[in-house]
Amino acid sequence: MVNLLVAAALAAAMQTAAPPDPAEQPAMFVVRDADTTVYIFGTFHALDGHANWLKSPVRDAFERSDELVLETVIPEGPQPMQATRGFRGPSVTPSASFLATTRMAISAGRSQGMQVGNGADMVLRHLAETEGKSVEGLETLQLQLDMFNRMPATMTPAVAKPQSSPTANNQMESLSMAMAAMQSAWKRGDQTVFVNMLNQLKAASPDTYRMMFTERNERWADWIRARMQTPGTVFVAVGAGHLAGQDSLLVRLAERGIPSHRVN
Repeated sequence: MVNLLVAAALAAAMQTAAPPDPAEQPAMFVVRDADTTVYIFGTFHALDGHANWLKSPVRDAFERSDELVLETVIPEGPQPMQATRGFRGPSVTPSASFLATTRMAISAGRSQGMQVGNGADMVLRHLAETEGKSVEGLETLQLQLDMFNRMPATMTPAVAKPQSSPTANNQMESLSMAMAAMQSAWKRGDQTVFVNMLNQLKAASPDTYRMMFTERNERWADWIRARMQTPGTVFVAVGAGHLAGQDSLLVRLAERGIPSHRVN
């Protein structure tokens, strides 16, 4: 999985020019009917300390919302890997491949000053908790761990590579560069880099792409459709990659007769 994600991220970043960041405007969309509004904000899970994205119109939309919905609500502090409430099934131990990828991504991000504590998800969660807004997840932590555990252990190297393929010696540097380029794209609301990454991932491992994006976007579109039956304003924050490409959450909503439009 490490080789796949490094190659996909690097290829995506290399395909998209990275101009200097203008005023930061990460992509946000909205769906609404007569009495329900759902803002859908694309997040970046780890950011450097220089981001200035939580301002109008994102801040305005957040303040108008009654509740915050994240991909999942991860317990803060040391927690045992056990089944979470609402999910019936055995406890799942993350695969070695998943753990290796996670550690590598964290290390690569830190080399660029990026931390999960600065990530859009965590910032929004803490703000919601401070303001007394309800916070819930689209899926449980247990479900996510089960998904990662079921991913293919080996990936086909079909991903289109940039000028050279990352090796064991430069994977970290390559991933670090790619994450920095993707963070820059996120800050300026450029979805192209995420489309490129998704295309690389889908070509390299259709099963991984299906499990990480297609199936989850389907479930989340069903959740939003059901939520539209209850009046109110909701702020949904999911990874920016889920709002890009031909299988995006926005496309799945449109298939269900729920059109969206970009706010910024």
